[in-house]
Amino acid sequence: MNALIFHKTVEITQQILSFTQPADACLSAFFRSNNKLGRQDRGQIAETVFALLRHYEKIHTLLNGHLSAKMAVLCCLMTQQGFSVSALQDFCNNEEKQCLIDIKQQAKNLSGSLNIQAELPFWLIDALRLSYSDEEIVKIGQAMQAPAPLDIRVNILKNQRDKVLKQLQEMGLSALATPFSPYGIRLQDKTAFNKHPLFLDGTIEVQDEGSQLLSLLSGAKRGLTVVDFCAGAGGKTLAMGALMQNKGRLYAFDISEKRLNNLKPRLTRSGLGNVLPQRIDHENDSKLQRLWNKADIVLVDAPCSGTGTLRRNPDIKYRQSPDKIARIVEQQASIFQAASQLVAMGGRLIYASCSLLRAENEAQVETFLQHNPQFTLENAAELLSPYISVDSSNKMLRLNPVTHNTDGFFAAVLIRKK
Repeated sequence: MNALIFHKTVEITQQILSFTQPADACLSAFFRSNNKLGRQDRGQIAETVFALLRHYEKIHTLLNGHLSAKMAVLCCLMTQQGFSVSALQDFCNNEEKQCLIDIKQQAKNLSGSLNIQAELPFWLIDALRLSYSDEEIVKIGQAMQAPAPLDIRVNILKNQRDKVLKQLQEMGLSALATPFSPYGIRLQDKTAFNKHPLFLDGTIEVQDEGSQLLSLLSGAKRGLTVVDFCAGAGGKTLAMGALMQNKGRLYAFDISEKRLNNLKPRLTRSGLGNVLPQRIDHENDSKLQRLWNKADIVLVDAPCSGTGTLRRNPDIKYRQSPDKIARIVEQQASIFQAASQLVAMGGRLIYASCSLLRAENEAQVETFLQHNPQFTLENAAELLSPYISVDSSNKMLRLNPVTHNTDGFFAAVLIRKK
């Protein structure tokens, strides 16, 4: 690492450690304003920043809470990326060099407390204890330290997975079929697909295998009326549209015009003509009333803490807090209730999140069922049994990187009684 890259890494780390903005957004803006940095330089900076965020509990402890951006970067380079003290001495004054020597010794005898083993803050450990044992929390936390694989979904309107897989392998890419999703391909190396011919013609889309499984769980098929209530940029919308074979109606609602605008070029590439994107002001927007009691399937991929995506977004564990989670839970309950009004008798309502927390998952479903006896819980594991074997003890679906090598996902399937 040269001096320029070191100082640029410290500069962006200073911004990120305020934990006011997502780390990936901070990095993107930083690279735009430092556009003379080469691809390798940007990669080196990003790698160090994300290593620091993944191992922040350990680094914070070694620095005894006195966390300057410069010392955090130095500590990360030494303890997580294998740099020696002598290799870093040009970036240090005498006091900082002695500090690194002391840290190197402390690291050998670092306490094995749960937050350090799991690399998770105590507030998150307390929340996870409602669903997992300490041993499971350590395994999940450690699994979250590894970068997520790159999963793509083959658009079955355009091609078959086996053919696309063969094409990618012939291009020299290390690609394998995903173990559970029948439409997924997993790449061992990160590859930029935004200019790849198969991406540009709509044959493939980047989508985690867990997210693909949630789309399958919806049961979307040709001729139905389907609603993606929190569509975002439309990953699940596109997957459900393909399952519907372009027949029926698929509504994509979201409160963000920007997210829906990001969906439009993806729709054009996909070849789907049955998707109707529409912005709503909030979950009780009067525009939704025309669909009350009419939808065969309503998917609620609720806004959530994002704790299931720590492999991709390790800073989330420091940008969230118990108070923020409480506000998210309140919002989720309101969205869940509003979306249920669209479900026809005999129709299916899927509540999903990319959270690991009981408050956002099982507790939401239990509370909803208490107030809505017209709905009954289906066994999500049985619905997914053609693709994956999962625990069905409480009828709800939980995926995690330890057991399934997916992001952390939750889903429950409810049927409105006839």
